Amino acid sequence: MNKEEFVEELKKLKIEINETQLNQLDVYANFLLEYNKHTNLTAIKEKKLVYLKHFYDSLVLTPYIKPDQKILDIGTGAGFPGCVLAILNPKTYFTLLDSNNKKIKFLEELIKKLDLKNVELINIRAEEYVKKNLENFDLVTSRAVADLRILTELSLPALKIGGLFVPLKANITDELEASKETIEILGGQLETIEKYLLPYEKSQRTLLIIRHTRQTSLNYPRSYDKILKKALKNNNK
Repeated sequence: MNKEEFVEELKKLKIEINETQLNQLDVYANFLLEYNKHTNLTAIKEKKLVYLKHFYDSLVLTPYIKPDQKILDIGTGAGFPGCVLAILNPKTYFTLLDSNNKKIKFLEELIKKLDLKNVELINIRAEEYVKKNLENFDLVTSRAVADLRILTELSLPALKIGGLFVPLKANITDELEASKETIEILGGQLETIEKYLLPYEKSQRTLLIIRHTRQTSLNYPRSYDKILKKALKNNNK
């Protein structure tokens, strides 16, 4: 989609965007594609697909973002969805977390170009960061990073009680079934499954709304190798 189509699709979602924000996204798209020529950030090589698959697909989270909230984006990569959301929500505070130093270097340059004041970049493994920032965030999100079971253990401990874990996924049926016990053990509760189609190409996407309803044991998150090797079971509490 081009910029005009992008704005029209946002209107359908009741998302307002001003000229300054639109210009910032244009700078973002151009810089991403230029940087991607020498550093692998995305498989997407066309600007119209950046607007569709990165920008639009990040902004579907907008209804869950509120001013003065603290948002954590785990495995942000080239800034999706966190940096895109930060542009349209300047009064909300975003921590973009990624263990890949090359992607964080890209984001450092991008944030300077865009003069964003509401973004913090963290270059560390997610489980290490979350262990030091338990119950610190109002919302945790992640887009196309890992299996839901893994993401759940990395995300729920970082949330304040009452906070939301909102991962962006494609087809979620099998992952969700395999993650239900993990969600329950870690103090989460699945509230909503929102399915939608990307405009134009009509590929399926899913938003999960998982609320952190009670304190997570201080045993979590475990080390990443343990998360990978052993799914949580109720007798592990």
